Amino acid sequence: MRGGLQKNQPRDMPDPIPEYEVYALRYATRDGRRRDHFVGGDPHDGPMPMDYFIWVAVGAGRTIVIDTGFTEEVSRRRGGRTYLRCPVQALQQLDIAADGVSDVILTHLHYDHAGNFDRFPAARFHLQEAELNYATGRYMQYPRLSHSFEVDDVCGLVRLNYRQRVLFHNGDGQVAPGVSVHFAGGHTAGLQFVRIHTRRGWIVLASDVSHFYENFEQGRPFSSAFHVGQMLEGFDRLRALADSDAHIVPGHDPLVMQRYAPASAPLEGIAVKLHQAPHGPQGR
Repeated sequence: MRGGLQKNQPRDMPDPIPEYEVYALRYATRDGRRRDHFVGGDPHDGPMPMDYFIWVAVGAGRTIVIDTGFTEEVSRRRGGRTYLRCPVQALQQLDIAADGVSDVILTHLHYDHAGNFDRFPAARFHLQEAELNYATGRYMQYPRLSHSFEVDDVCGLVRLNYRQRVLFHNGDGQVAPGVSVHFAGGHTAGLQFVRIHTRRGWIVLASDVSHFYENFEQGRPFSSAFHVGQMLEGFDRLRALADSDAHIVPGHDPLVMQRYAPASAPLEGIAVKLHQAPHGPQGR
């Protein structure tokens, strides 16, 4: 057969989806109690600490950072938090330079997710348009909602937009092959989560769609809520887009550091590998 397809030659075979290595980096922690983390409190109150993370995906010639944490200055001013390390400096321990990061996904603009944005000089930022509208709109007159934002972070994103460095999503969108963002709302008006293709399948970085494993596993929304109904629907969306519950990574649960293997021996307690299955029954 001259000039045509050979016998059994596939037609229009799609390119394989890239596989990414994905890491969670812990940069701060705080004490807490169970009553703090569920709408309506908890009848079995007891200690329930909270960790603070950023995440990074590396693959297909790209480095994509998910959320940028908060600064030591903000930690001191807000109090009650133990600042362990600068999250941007922690990236260097994975041989990732901030000026080499191509894309930064901000799941939302709360202080613990959108600080340090100015440390990524070459990155394009991905944000739900609804989130910036929320963070600059009428609801910010209410301290109950505005206290979780740092005005300087919000203004910084506005300035980045004027410099054509923010890509807004309205609902679900693709950041790169194998990496997508998905609207959830609930915790904030424009909260999004991230789906990433890895060697073990599709994992979902829930961020604050589910602060702890218990939130989505038991259908119990976190106490800081803009729209409780959307929070409950968010749990369904996480499950629909992850390969299994074991592929969902909550945003603040100290169990993440226990369930996943460290990125290396020197990084034990600092960074873990999410592209490998977690330990124990939850990894099935």
